[in-house]
Amino acid sequence: MPATTAVTALPAARGIRRPGALVIAALLVAALAAAPILSVWTNIFAGGTSDTWRHLASTVLPEYVANTLWLCFGVGSGVIVVGVSTAWLVTMHDFPGRRLFQWALVLPLAVPAYVMAYTYTDLLQFVGPIQTWLRESFGWHKGDYWFPDVRSLGGAVTMFIFVLYPYVYLLARTAFLERASGMLEVGRSLGLGPWASFFRISLPLARPAVAAGAALALMETLAYYGTVAYFAVPTFTTGIYQAWFSLGDRIAAAQLSATLLGFVVLLLLAERTSRGRARFHDTSGRNRPQPGRRLSGLKAAAAVLACVMPLAIGFLVPAGILLKMALTEGDAQFGARFVQLAGNSFTLAASTSLLAVGLALLLAYAARISRGHWAPLMNRVVGLGYAVPGSVIAVGVLIPVTRLDNWLAASIEESFGTNPGLLLTGGIAALVYAYLARFLAVALQTVETGLAKITPSMDDAARSLGLGRGDTLRRVHLPLLRGSLLSGGLLVFVDVMKELPATLVMRPFNFDTLATQAYILASDERLAEASTAALTIVAVGILPVIAVSRGIARARK
Repeated sequence: MPATTAVTALPAARGIRRPGALVIAALLVAALAAAPILSVWTNIFAGGTSDTWRHLASTVLPEYVANTLWLCFGVGSGVIVVGVSTAWLVTMHDFPGRRLFQWALVLPLAVPAYVMAYTYTDLLQFVGPIQTWLRESFGWHKGDYWFPDVRSLGGAVTMFIFVLYPYVYLLARTAFLERASGMLEVGRSLGLGPWASFFRISLPLARPAVAAGAALALMETLAYYGTVAYFAVPTFTTGIYQAWFSLGDRIAAAQLSATLLGFVVLLLLAERTSRGRARFHDTSGRNRPQPGRRLSGLKAAAAVLACVMPLAIGFLVPAGILLKMALTEGDAQFGARFVQLAGNSFTLAASTSLLAVGLALLLAYAARISRGHWAPLMNRVVGLGYAVPGSVIAVGVLIPVTRLDNWLAASIEESFGTNPGLLLTGGIAALVYAYLARFLAVALQTVETGLAKITPSMDDAARSLGLGRGDTLRRVHLPLLRGSLLSGGLLVFVDVMKELPATLVMRPFNFDTLATQAYILASDERLAEASTAALTIVAVGILPVIAVSRGIARARK
């Protein structure tokens, strides 16, 4: 008996040590990821309330609040409707072009929102081709007709919807692919039709994925600068840039950033509170792929139209305009320079996405096995970084990293008699760190959503068979998380390819990317020349979008 007791106690003791070490490692990672945000927060009370903040609060702050709320409402509603409907159509139905739409609907992720704003402004403005054609065809003059102004709040909402809906589409499609087919069979046996099964079974099970995708889209909307600035829509983001870079008031910018983070906190708390005690585990174990419901006639035509419209607005039209500009005019310096720019962009995106997925898995799994509240709380703090503008994150990184860089250089020079220069900020290490602080939330949301659908009883079963925490993660969770990990890696990769403000602020000397090249040319009203770099961003982003989208489908077969 004593020998038996010793043998059975060993796995338990080992299980107690491993979670503690894992949680500590996750807390250290979370602290490093949240450090740039916290460095911005420390400036809120530095020096009290500034004159700039008092001026902003009494003049433009109400407009910032109103425009930000309307943006959140419009974009949130739009991405949910477009993302969920297209994901449901291509997952649960069979109609002409379905296999093409499965991966093509993700393509708008490769188009930067500010580039989309430039192209649609050129297309829809008064001297653009559409209004010019209307005047020539009907003999109209200015004032004879009404045409929507794309450079408006409504135009910004539309741009964001058709650029960001793939966040919801990807996660909702993954959730629908991982649906409990047994539950759907039971629903059909009880007389539920396709629409009733969708609203009463599939959509409730996919709610965590839909909420995660919508939250990512809204945080991206809150943090985006290029589109709202070009459309002259005053929001918290434009106010932060104005206070920090135009007025030179760091305290006012930090106070605006804190208010912006307050919006995100309320958004996340409202979604989690609305869930109540509901849980979304799939316990049936019957996830056999099923043939989609065949559509024909008008229903098939409606399904094709519902998939073509977001794809055309979000990708085909802007990509076509850029392609035409690149072929007719383009950048005269196109050549070896663009090979270097594409290589720089790909290196940054690939390294950041791999690190983000690995760290997100560590953070999400530590929160799952932790019995305390520190790990989940730190994960929520890490998630706030996605709502902070890239330039604010960059400054938050530069302050502590520059001090560390100078200390390292002084220490090495004192010890070895040689000055190595700036080791972190002189290369891409600090830039990748800024990307992780900005985009780690993207991978974390998708991994947490995937883990939430794995019932805790599977962890208990693995432990009863003698598996430790690490073996359970490797042999049980990782195979079930392949789709979520691929989705998270894809989202981070494309986001880094398009990221502009942090790259402008933190890139090493003589180190440019496709995004910086496109922005510099477009901001000088040289859109035709910028089209070459912008089109290259789209082209480089297309291949991983297609590969990972198809990989998600294969992972569930």
